[in-house]
Amino acid sequence: MYKNILVPISFEEDRDAGQSLKLAETLAGKNAKTTILHVMEAIPSHAASFLPQDILDQSRIDAAKRLNEFASDVPNAIVKLVSGHAGRSIVDYADETGVDCIIIASHKPGFENFFLGSTADRVVRHAKCAVHVIR
Repeated sequence: MYKNILVPISFEEDRDAGQSLKLAETLAGKNAKTTILHVMEAIPSHAASFLPQDILDQSRIDAAKRLNEFASDVPNAIVKLVSGHAGRSIVDYADETGVDCIIIASHKPGFENFFLGSTADRVVRHAKCAVHVIR
């Protein structure tokens, strides 16, 4: 059983956060902490300059609200919203906080990432802890 579980959440339609959270509950040891994390990828500066700041701020608020909804049913859950490249940020967060298990959903990949989605692939290859991939 794990004591510090990280569940990265993508809001894309083909990802099943429910399955990941259910597995986290199953694998959690007594008094385990589950962190529900969403990485907001940076908008390229040439595009961001055309977006009003209130839209960017509202997208962060909406993401935080959705994360809190996911966390409401998970014992000892906390939510984190970070900015950066998804694969790298997930691995960095896991390293910095002593995560012992990452549970990540993967989409059905194309040929360029034949076995896993690109984010899940990066996490599997670079994480220093156990990684469970949900499809």
